[in-house]
Amino acid sequence: MGVVEFELRSDYIPLCDLLKYCGITETGGMAKHLVAEGMVLVDGEVELRKTAKIRSGQVVSGEGFSIQVR
Repeated sequence: MGVVEFELRSDYIPLCDLLKYCGITETGGMAKHLVAEGMVLVDGEVELRKTAKIRSGQVVSGEGFSIQVR
């Protein structure tokens, strides 16, 4: 999948919503499972909070994907 750029239109987006909107997972449930398994990094650190507030400038990554939030 490579690097995806996501244009943020509000102050933040919940982590699971970001994963779903960017096509990393097909559903919110799959996104929650990915986060719960410790498979998602935010700025290089494992993030286990499914609704972590992702803001502009942060990088969300995992196996085979990287999302740059603008």
